[in-house]
Amino acid sequence: MSTLRLLPSVTATAVLCAITALPAQQRPVFRSGQDTISVDVVVRDTSGNVVRGLTAADFEIREDGGTQAITSFSLEEVSAQPQGALQTAALLAGVEAKMAQTVGATPRAPSAPAAGPMTSDLFAGRRLITLLFDVSSMQPEDVQRAVDAAKKYVYGQMTAADLVAVATIGSTLNVLTDFTADRAAVSAALGRLAVTEGTATDTAVASTVATDEAAAADDQTASTEAAELDMFNNDVRLRALRTLAEALQPIEQKKAILYFSAGMQRSGQDNQVELRSAINAAVRANVAIYAVDSRGLQAVVPGGDARQASGRGSALFSGRGMAQQYQQLASSQDTLTSLAADTGGRAFTDSNDLGEAFDRVQRDMSAYYLLGYNSTNPTRDGRFRRIQVRLRKGLAYKVEARAGYYADRDFTHTSKTDREAQLDEQMFAAVSATDLPVLVSGGWFRLAADRYYVPVALTVPGSAVPVASDTVPVSLDVLGLVRDERNFPVGRFRETLKFPPGTGKTLAGKQVLYQSGVVLPPGRFSVKVVVRENATGQMGSFESAIVVPELKQAAMKVSSVILSTQLEPAARGRTDNPLVRDGLQLLPNLTRVVGRDQKLFFYYEVYDAAQTGAAPPEIRTSLAFYRGKVKVFETPVVERTTVDVPARHAALFQFEVPADAFTPGIYTCQINIIDAVSGKFAFPRLLFAVR
Repeated sequence: MSTLRLLPSVTATAVLCAITALPAQQRPVFRSGQDTISVDVVVRDTSGNVVRGLTAADFEIREDGGTQAITSFSLEEVSAQPQGALQTAALLAGVEAKMAQTVGATPRAPSAPAAGPMTSDLFAGRRLITLLFDVSSMQPEDVQRAVDAAKKYVYGQMTAADLVAVATIGSTLNVLTDFTADRAAVSAALGRLAVTEGTATDTAVASTVATDEAAAADDQTASTEAAELDMFNNDVRLRALRTLAEALQPIEQKKAILYFSAGMQRSGQDNQVELRSAINAAVRANVAIYAVDSRGLQAVVPGGDARQASGRGSALFSGRGMAQQYQQLASSQDTLTSLAADTGGRAFTDSNDLGEAFDRVQRDMSAYYLLGYNSTNPTRDGRFRRIQVRLRKGLAYKVEARAGYYADRDFTHTSKTDREAQLDEQMFAAVSATDLPVLVSGGWFRLAADRYYVPVALTVPGSAVPVASDTVPVSLDVLGLVRDERNFPVGRFRETLKFPPGTGKTLAGKQVLYQSGVVLPPGRFSVKVVVRENATGQMGSFESAIVVPELKQAAMKVSSVILSTQLEPAARGRTDNPLVRDGLQLLPNLTRVVGRDQKLFFYYEVYDAAQTGAAPPEIRTSLAFYRGKVKVFETPVVERTTVDVPARHAALFQFEVPADAFTPGIYTCQINIIDAVSGKFAFPRLLFAVR
């Protein structure tokens, strides 16, 4: 069964949509020509020193096995005293506004006015380095540690050849200073990053309630449905990296981004397509990302450190708890490592000397060859093009160059068959389009011992759907595919969502929700969904992992927890959907952002409750809500002594809590489940935000 709903926006004040003004639809322009590709190459001898004096004739470039003609060649070498005075370069002017449109926030004025057209000749003999601080992931002490390392570089290593920009990632991208060779300007920008900039740690004092409420009121007019999609995942950070890379692309030479972060914790809602798009944008722009874990060297303490309660159960003695701590640390660094390795940079983790990153950047950008060629493959199919750079025979040097790039992809007026093929290509492309924001979520509910119903829901902000006019109907094509660990398809859904003419104003204040479902056995799966708007051809895609647990081995057999703000009449279709009861369907809230005028519905199931002889089962459950570490609300305990669905041995629980019981802010809901007969318990948690 699949359903389509228009959900009301939870933003308290109506704001402009992410695409505030749509230009008149332009006629397609057909251009002939070839793609110009730039490749930076470092040649080293056996001692690791850079080899100079080579010519274009000494190099050979192949793309997908085909020889390419080198059309441009130069040796880029940075000297301590470059020719010509260039104190500032407004390369990043306007990049904040572009990022704000991407995440659906209100753009600020550019941090610096554009200083005329920028050409590569102006930056010859210079290093372009962007210091990017992810304050949304770092604790206050992490921010201070990174700032101290940056200031040490500014006063001890920065030369007249270095052009440095400083930017931060919070709810959006903020450029503190554009590229400049002025140490004082860079130091002043770093000085604005005080220890209070870190926002990763929840403060458990009562004063934060008033602070959060004031911040919510200030940001009320700047938030849209698109921004809410990114509240609990890493997409906004990856889009910031992509936006920076695209802003630097006009300059052909090599650029570097030093990305200071406390790791990217995987929330289960992260879009893998966004990661590949960020990497591809950096590769196309000759930007190397040097990822720095600002947490430094971390000790994994058995049972946890002083910030958490003592461990319980057997995990502390079996080593399972330690393994989970190591796994959590490694997973937070995996994305940083991928960003660095795939863009030609390097990741610096588990080290208290953050200055190593600055040394490596200066060394890697001191001297390199810049080769350009026109690709002989004009097809814009979005496929990966492998690049091989070799030296002519007789030169036994080591060559360092990027492995390839992803080709561009066009949308033109196509037939129905071609459009279906385009959706299929996006489905199997490693780097898919992300112009249309999409969020996908799943869950699991047991139907039998080896079968689980997995609801798959997606949402698209209505404000991000372009509407040409009130007389033109709006339609969205949806294609979803679920694959197992062998990459074999095990589930598929395809739908065209149609809206009648005049829906534009309605869409602007709502979210489009589509829900389907598949039946899967226990295991690890991946789901990818591609959404296309059929007027302009804008597309969005989302890819994430789905883990269906093997509940046979679980002490307490509990389904996933669904947070909803709306009940709707159920459409006719399959009858095994646990979210449909008594003719009503529970619609999940994927963004987990709710308004105070809404109701919160929490739904979950408990299976195989223990019984002693003929005595009935005793399942006790309640919901506890925390603001940081402070409990602010708890529901009465509900006791169930019957099995609601005997065929599935399931006891069903649904709580209804008014959102106006909470002040604006971020909350943790802990579901307390106790089996009084067996003495077993479970405490699943989920985050949500109240505006």
